[in-house]
Amino acid sequence: MSKIRSKDNKPEDLVRKYLFSKGFRYRKNVRKLPGCPDIVLPKYNTVIFVNGCFWHKHDCPRFVWPSSNQDYWIPKITRNVERDITNHDLLRLQGWNVIVVWECELKKSVREKRLERLINEIISNQHGISG
Repeated sequence: MSKIRSKDNKPEDLVRKYLFSKGFRYRKNVRKLPGCPDIVLPKYNTVIFVNGCFWHKHDCPRFVWPSSNQDYWIPKITRNVERDITNHDLLRLQGWNVIVVWECELKKSVREKRLERLINEIISNQHGISG
């Protein structure tokens, strides 16, 4: 557990390096915005959250409720999900486009396709097209 980082972790790093290589410039972990988004692209009015499947209860095989200490884990993860929804709503009310990239979408077999789709989501938002 002590090795788990809340920011500057490997999935975030993968997304950031990809965006930078494609010419996107961003800010990291902007604390003034709700939820402290992992990546903020002011030019595109877009924020990106790179979420771990376990910590944010993604509907994929990587998320499994822990079998021990459930009195701790169930409320903890439920609060995380509720907080995510609230923060995303607040950001949208402020005019931000909110994109979530899940840890499982960054596995080698599907990474390139997801990152290309991410670029399209960012660009289509700039032109007023919802994707």
